[in-house]
Amino acid sequence: MSRPEKRSKVNLFRPKKGHMRDEVLIILAILFGWVVCTFGFQFLVYACRGTGAGSLLTRLTLFNLPLHFWFTGQFLPLWFIFLCIIFNVYVDRITEYHSRKRDRSYE
Repeated sequence: MSRPEKRSKVNLFRPKKGHMRDEVLIILAILFGWVVCTFGFQFLVYACRGTGAGSLLTRLTLFNLPLHFWFTGQFLPLWFIFLCIIFNVYVDRITEYHSRKRDRSYE
């Protein structure tokens, strides 16, 4: 006679307490940072296109490129790499914290 399998329920909108909840919070924070930089600046450029601020964004240069072009072509890929590093550092810290907490509970 075989034992019935125990099935786990996983709900991304209601993660379990502890490691899973902390990891979901970090994922949401990283996604928020990515969305703000990726779409926020582009929206700012679009919103300011007819005003003096829009022409200011075009006139400002960084490394001899217009600011909006440099931001999209250079800064956003660097920002993505930075967010990946931040994500990995925090996930490592969370994993270490919860593994220490689990080890103490066995004592």
